[in-house]
Amino acid sequence: MKTLWGKPVAEAVYLQLEEESARFIKSTNHVPHLAVVLVGSDPASSSYVEMKEKACDRLGFDHATYRFDESVSEATLLSLLSKLNDDPVVDGILVQLPLPDHLDTTKILDTISPQKDVDGFHPINVGNLLLGNPSLVPCTPLGILKMLEYYEIETSGKHVVVVGRSHIVGKPIAALLFQKGWDATVTICHSKTQNLRDITSLADILIVAIGKPLFITPDYVKEGAVIIDVGINRVEDAGRSRGYRLVGDVDYERVAPKTTAITPVPGGVGVMTVAMLMNNTLQAAKKGRNEAEILA
Repeated sequence: MKTLWGKPVAEAVYLQLEEESARFIKSTNHVPHLAVVLVGSDPASSSYVEMKEKACDRLGFDHATYRFDESVSEATLLSLLSKLNDDPVVDGILVQLPLPDHLDTTKILDTISPQKDVDGFHPINVGNLLLGNPSLVPCTPLGILKMLEYYEIETSGKHVVVVGRSHIVGKPIAALLFQKGWDATVTICHSKTQNLRDITSLADILIVAIGKPLFITPDYVKEGAVIIDVGINRVEDAGRSRGYRLVGDVDYERVAPKTTAITPVPGGVGVMTVAMLMNNTLQAAKKGRNEAEILA
């Protein structure tokens, strides 16, 4: 059994981005700029934003975080996003999720310019992905592809089962893996899927993103399968100083011996998400500069 650690993959991505961004800045005299919108004071969201800021600092990207109280109006956020869309200095815009219930998340995300949508959630970017012409792709699925590539895990002709149908992970990773170049046969399962165990146990590669701690047990897994665990869940643990521990959607300790390769939680897919966000920010900056030159 091989453990698929995310850190060496992310490090390889950062090294490549350092070289690419240095060349880009030298040739254009423009520094990639990421704008992050954070609403409320949720500790997890604040921690994620801090990770993104540190990644920008490492690569020499400019960044700005716009922080709002949880009671902020939708009109205020839409006005800010409109200004960021029109600001030629800003290359990427990210709204940290989740948002408070009184805000229309779909409306807010759809307001972001597709060219600056570094999360890859805008309908135009989703449509391009499904048409086989991906531009800005959601970061976690992109990170999964990088991990499969780095660890030389073959997908062509393989049966990939994706458990979870969110627009953040499930749908986009399925759309990516059945495209030419990856050539997998993909099955998507969800909360209403009947006989789930029968389907997952046929998977050569099982990708799980359902937000249910330790849900996948050995009887869901085929002998010799590859497991990509995207879940990250807090479970109570009185023995820890913080009172909880992080686990995935897969029961790692019990499932791992049955696999040929598996991602741990923490330490697996999670670190890839921020790395691919930096990749998307640089790609958006490159495209934005090219378009600016054409318009000039």
